[in-house]
Amino acid sequence: MAALAATGEVSGCADTVFIAEVGLDGRLRPISGVLPAVMAGVKAGYTRFVVAAGNQGEAALVPQAEVRGYASLAEVFLAFGADPTKVSLPETMTGPVPVPASPVPTAAPARKDMADIAGQSTARFAIEIAAAGAHHMMMVGPPGAGKTMLAERMPGILPDLSDAEAMEVTAIHSLGRVLSCHGLQRRPPFESPHHTSSTASIIGGGSGIPRPGAASRAHRGVLFLDEAPEYQRGVLEALREPLESGELVLHRSAGTASYPARFQLVMALNPCPCGLASGKGIDCVCTADQRRRYFNRLSQPLLDRVDLQLAVSRVSLADYADGAAAESSTVVAARVAAARAAQRERLAKWGAHTNAEMSPSVLNEGLKLPKAVSAPVDKAMNNETLTMRGHDRVLRVAWTLADLGGRTSPTTNDVDIALSFRLQERAS
Repeated sequence: MAALAATGEVSGCADTVFIAEVGLDGRLRPISGVLPAVMAGVKAGYTRFVVAAGNQGEAALVPQAEVRGYASLAEVFLAFGADPTKVSLPETMTGPVPVPASPVPTAAPARKDMADIAGQSTARFAIEIAAAGAHHMMMVGPPGAGKTMLAERMPGILPDLSDAEAMEVTAIHSLGRVLSCHGLQRRPPFESPHHTSSTASIIGGGSGIPRPGAASRAHRGVLFLDEAPEYQRGVLEALREPLESGELVLHRSAGTASYPARFQLVMALNPCPCGLASGKGIDCVCTADQRRRYFNRLSQPLLDRVDLQLAVSRVSLADYADGAAAESSTVVAARVAAARAAQRERLAKWGAHTNAEMSPSVLNEGLKLPKAVSAPVDKAMNNETLTMRGHDRVLRVAWTLADLGGRTSPTTNDVDIALSFRLQERAS
């Protein structure tokens, strides 16, 4: 188009951005990543865009962008005033091309409901706390205790994404594939990579400019690592940076890419390699050294960034046969939404949205608790049971407990409960 504009064969394209892949037959093929490309164009001051017909719906999601979609190069020539039959290109690239069928929007998967979980009142409460404050959590328990079921139901109680968040999330997913739907992704994503996944597939990478991995695709949602000690040590350690900063910076020979990665990490693991060291543990065949090596695969610096650490036991027959209706995700989500609203209002002047984002200065200056209230966590730090980072994370959870209870500030009981979740797994 630049060459045709230079020879005067087309007009009106000086302020237009053209984004598509051209096939040898002149067909315009949709590409992945068109949404962030159009976003970058708007940021640079352009408003008119031409894309492949298959990308038009996705590109049009960007506010202030005037998007036109075409099926072939011939259609673009005609739209900008050129005669396709006189343009000096191979005949196969200028002939009419049938318009490809528009992709059929796929139905959103049904949300998994908290009402499906029998018993596990403590673990359900922990999931609610994690969702309300955007806290990271770890569950330790034997196979069959319901750890995966609990993790899979967290996205269903998270609030819908705001317009800005939905644009961020949709743009990240656009980089990995051509989106089949013509709307922003409004629900928080859920990523659950297998423990055999490579570093590139979870953290990001690949040939050329590195692409986002599962950690970035989980932005504003949940990254679930089942059997966490089985993941490569390098993968687990690489997660430490985004857990603090909410961003992943990937350096490769072809260039550097920075992707948002403010996800909630949920880890699940067995109490030992064989999984039977729970309760009395009489069936466990693991030695003390094997158990120690198993847990040591999760480094202390990584665990220090996990706010909620709890032991999950198998559901008893009494709980399973009780038949009492558990709260549905709709009921729990309402409490989570109310807690998130309280956090946004309280933290707005510091530029934070959730309690998990509260900086140490906010905790220890702007929202400093009275000594009598913070006494339990202060004592734990003085006894070297907690690090400074752990101390702050307990206080963040305490604020979330207050938000869920409709209180304007945490009580000593809130701090005690937050501390018990932090130390529960270590005491088990």
